[in-house]
Amino acid sequence: MQDNAGTLLHECDIPVRWGDQDALGHVNNTVFFRFMEQARVEWLDKQGFVCDPAEPQAPVIVHAACTFLQPINYPATVRVKLYVGDPGRSSVQTRYELVDAANGKTYATGEAKAVWINLNTGKSAPLPQKLLDLIA
Repeated sequence: MQDNAGTLLHECDIPVRWGDQDALGHVNNTVFFRFMEQARVEWLDKQGFVCDPAEPQAPVIVHAACTFLQPINYPATVRVKLYVGDPGRSSVQTRYELVDAANGKTYATGEAKAVWINLNTGKSAPLPQKLLDLIA
């Protein structure tokens, strides 16, 4: 991953399902975003930040992007590497590398900007101190 990727926080392996493919026989581009989402939610869950609408605050994605480098074909296992950059007041930039778990071939790189919001007001809220401590 590029030098500005940030700190590696989490890795997870996700098996490709037959149904992840499109009519052209490769994993549909929308699934790449699901892979990134799964890594992000797993990491947040492990840190005690449950993604639940009953919580008073939560992260929302305000920007997401993906650079598709190689197609993914079934069968495969994708290793998603989650990196985090320097946090802002209420936001944090996450970056991703999607690689073949068997041989390390890079399928894609991506990013998503998460903003912490107050779910009652819909307005941005400062990042929780616990989160800041984890990514420092």
